[in-house]
Formats: sequence, structure tokens, C-alpha cells
Amino acid sequence: MSVCGGVLALAALGAQAQQWHGGGPPSHYDGHYMHNHYYAARGGFVAAVPGTPYPVAGGRYYFSGGVWYAPRPGGFVVIGAPVGFYVPVLPPFYTTLWIGGIPYYYANDTYYTWNVGQNGYEVVDPPAGSDTASAQPPVNDELFIYPQNGQTADQQANDKYECHKWAFSQTGYDPTQTAGGVSADAASGKRDDYQRAMRACLEGRGYSVR
Repeated sequence: MSVCGGVLALAALGAQAQQWHGGGPPSHYDGHYMHNHYYAARGGFVAAVPGTPYPVAGGRYYFSGGVWYAPRPGGFVVIGAPVGFYVPVLPPFYTTLWIGGIPYYYANDTYYTWNVGQNGYEVVDPPAGSDTASAQPPVNDELFIYPQNGQTADQQANDKYECHKWAFSQTGYDPTQTAGGVSADAASGKRDDYQRAMRACLEGRGYSVR
């Protein structure tokens, strides 16, 4: 998995479970591509969107923790991700897939790609070949972070993304690209530089990094 999002090794769904009506939160287990995470089941109803939701399309939709919501009288219903819309950060947990040489980011039965022009991640249809794609294996770029100041899962994802952008700007190394987007000869040294930059940025934002 990539450093950009990777596995934060933190539970992100506890806050969601507290918001559901009726005996316990309906849940959906996503085991595709070794993703292996639980999400709120589509069709469920909540009184309020948990976490720190991002409004999309002027409030027609809300995105939080990898789950999409639409307003309804008295609350919000969990929906499938609307194709063609953008979010500023990836879900706290995602799996990187390489299909046709392009990185796709997968979570909760949803595929995202980075759109430079929109400076955000676009929800896209399952790409051709996704049925036979496999997850990018974990590499040494993976970092595990612990929020020392009680940062929410959404804040962790945002901080990690902002630190990724800064580390990339400092080193030219991008772990979401093959060989980091640099020459094979330079990849090892650039990876180490990127890791140091990420660690410094995250520790400066109040995280313990391993």
C-alpha cells in the first residue's frame, strides 16, 4: 500500500456505530483485494453523519470515513458512491491497485483516481480489468502513525495526505507511482528521503510515527 493513504493501523468505524438507529449498526465487510475492512451498509439511516463529513455538490452528498451519505428527512441515508464526484482526501483505509499502468485507490466497493485538474480524487466506474486486478503488495514505504492529540480518523487522513504532498515536493519521490516516479538508481535513496520527510511532517502535526 502507498504511504499517501496506506493503513493507519487505527480503528475508524467506532464513531459511526454510535450514530445508527435501531439495535446496532448494519455493517458491510469489504474483502476485495485483501482490503478487509467493515463499512456502514448501504440503505442504513443515521441521524447525523459521523466523523468530520465533507459536503459534496453543495450538500447533495456527504463523505466521511469512506462512506457516502445523502440527506433525507430527519437524517441521512448511506448510499453508493456517486460516480464523477470528487473528494479532497482518500478514505482512512484504502487499497492501491495498478490497472493498465494507472493507480486506482479502492475502498468500500468504490474506485478513486487522482485528478490533477480538480486537485481531488474522483469516484470512477470499476476499470476494465478490475476483476482480475490484485492489490499492490505492502512495501517499506508504509508508515504507522498514532494520534497523540486525539485526532479523528478524517483528520489523520487529511494530515497524512498533506504531509505526502509536502514530502513529494521536497524529494520528487511519489510512492503511488512505479519506482516512486524516479529512476531505478535513485529510487532507494529517494525513498529514504521521502520517509524522513513524512516522519518529520507527521511528528510536527502531533503524531508518533513508526
